Amino acid sequence: MLNLIKHLKPFALTIIFIIILLFIQALCDLSLPGYMSDIVNVGIQQGGIKDAVPEVMRLRELNKITLYLNEEDKERVKTYYNLLTKSSLSADKYKAYVKKYPGLETESLVELKDIDNKQRDELNAIFGRAILLVTEINRLGLDSNQLAQTSPLVIEEFKNRAGQKLALMEESMINQAAMNYLRQEYKTVGFDVDKLQTNYIFVTGLWMLLVTLLSVAATITVSFLAARMAAGLSKKLRGHVFRKVVSFSHTEFDKFSTASLITRSTNDIQQIQILMVMLLRIVFYAPILGIGGVLKVLNSGFSMAWIIGVALAVILIVVITMFSVVMPKFKLVQKFVDRLNLITREILTGTMVIRAFNNQNYEEQKFNTANTDLTRTNLFVNRVMAFMMPIMMLIMNGIALLIVWVGAHQVDQGVIQVGHIMAFIQYAMMIIMAFLMISMVSIMLPRAAVSAERVAQVLETDIAIKDAQDLELFLPECRGRVEFQNVSFRYPDAQADVLSGINFVARPGQTTAIVGGTGSGKTTIINLLLRFYDVTGGRILVDGADVRNVPQHELRQKIGYVPQKALLFAGSIKSNLQYGVESATESELLRAASIAQILDFIQGKPEGLDAEIAQGGANVSGGQRQRLAVARALVKKPEIYIFDDSFSALDFKTDAALRRALKEETRDSTVIIVAQRINTIMNADQIIVLDEGKIVGIGTHDKLMQDCEVYRQIALSQLSEEELAL
Repeated sequence: MLNLIKHLKPFALTIIFIIILLFIQALCDLSLPGYMSDIVNVGIQQGGIKDAVPEVMRLRELNKITLYLNEEDKERVKTYYNLLTKSSLSADKYKAYVKKYPGLETESLVELKDIDNKQRDELNAIFGRAILLVTEINRLGLDSNQLAQTSPLVIEEFKNRAGQKLALMEESMINQAAMNYLRQEYKTVGFDVDKLQTNYIFVTGLWMLLVTLLSVAATITVSFLAARMAAGLSKKLRGHVFRKVVSFSHTEFDKFSTASLITRSTNDIQQIQILMVMLLRIVFYAPILGIGGVLKVLNSGFSMAWIIGVALAVILIVVITMFSVVMPKFKLVQKFVDRLNLITREILTGTMVIRAFNNQNYEEQKFNTANTDLTRTNLFVNRVMAFMMPIMMLIMNGIALLIVWVGAHQVDQGVIQVGHIMAFIQYAMMIIMAFLMISMVSIMLPRAAVSAERVAQVLETDIAIKDAQDLELFLPECRGRVEFQNVSFRYPDAQADVLSGINFVARPGQTTAIVGGTGSGKTTIINLLLRFYDVTGGRILVDGADVRNVPQHELRQKIGYVPQKALLFAGSIKSNLQYGVESATESELLRAASIAQILDFIQGKPEGLDAEIAQGGANVSGGQRQRLAVARALVKKPEIYIFDDSFSALDFKTDAALRRALKEETRDSTVIIVAQRINTIMNADQIIVLDEGKIVGIGTHDKLMQDCEVYRQIALSQLSEEELAL
């Protein structure tokens, strides 16, 4: 998985921006429980009064409160309030204040000055306990003024006894308990407490809505960017894999099956794409949310933080248990996918053979076995994942029930408020969901890790056929000359050579034919010339340069190759003929088609050159495929023509006409023909006879009939002595 990180460099800025957005989203989500707690605690329970600091009150009530303050606190309180009396205000100001506070008409009031948050916190600590003392005195039916005239020791003793009770209460509970006093005082001075409550709930709700909208915007943006980045990475990986596979030689193709390469280019990269979306959208977000939730809980001072620890411990036990069960199965899934693709491809490409041998039942059984293995493994994994979600939901609901149970007792004891319990439940759910999201993605991680490893194997495969660092130049005076100098070759990991001591020269204007029994090495010679493999001994010269020391592109540009199995690509006749030379004109294409004896077929089509060719040329016959492949090579007008048993599907009449036309067209080029039929190469300038990877004869037809027993046996097995003109 780490091997693919280097491919993320082009998306570094996008990833950084996504992380910033995830922090914004987490901050928004983590602030919502606080707003909800404020609405419940302050907006509903406290009537919109945020703290124990009076905004306005009667002067005599302020004096009652200051009675239970020390001298320092008394002076601080006095400096933070303005006295409102008829005598201290101008007429206009007095009318304005009476309209705002009708109680000013009957007695003197005090109004809080503009203070900062720090000063407000100081006053809140002072007023909260003092207001509760006044409330307790009123509840006992005592007169504060009479109490003030008693000995200071009596007041101090009363403060100490009340202080012992207050010490058991949380600061928030003290402030909440003081709200009833303030609410009644506001009503007395004519302050609209109902409007105060409505405004607080409305403003806080509006902030919640704005924060939610910001969170939604961040979520949508992250999802869009994550999907776009993952798709971009997927596209880039597919491009890298495709370019790598295209550069593979036969050595690399021997390591990877075609079905496996297709799976790695599609399904495996798709798994990586899905994982990248999950990583950017969930895995990066979950720790931010989880850690933020824990910090919120710890900073809030809740005494129920231990519940979070219990929940996480239970979740970890469940996740670890399920991981140990599921992970080995994920490693099998991709292997079963490869096998299913391989079997499916074999069945589809070999349908005709399967039907001819009436072997449908056998192939169906083979497919069903692979399909059942994959299905069974996927079902097992999905069932475990389906079993995991109910367990997690049970844990979450159980934790919520535990929080309510413990919190209810603490509310009853005056330790915590209802809004705080609601906020704590939400924080707990966020923390649990963060771990749940990570665990769910972690279950997907093994499969994606296997896919990433399989893709990395392709990208990191060392290509056997590479261009040399010190390149040679083709020699103009040797144009078209092909020379094998003591060439030997063995396949990778093979024990013996398949070719040894191969020496011959093919010259321009000559036709060199290669014949031999099955497995004698004819096609291997062609593969070495095209540098699909590199020789293990000796060297091959083209235009006087070693093929290993010239650019592969330039080498193959000199060669027109018609393979043993003629392959056409999906498209049109025109696109197939222009495959080697995109700029070829229509007249050039028709001329090549005429030489290849395929012009009548093209002209017989209503669409002409634009007639459709199915994948692999499935909608044309074998002979038509071969002739179109020959025409494709002719359009290229190369220095060297290679025909690897390219006329086997032609009838004798078409074969003879094609060879006559080819001889005229290729008179200045080097022609190398691999053939099985002796009658097609009897007129070659030189014939090379192979037997078990060695040259056992080289010369003209007449010479070989006299001097080479292997050639003579091949010839007599196909033609009579009269036909051979003995």
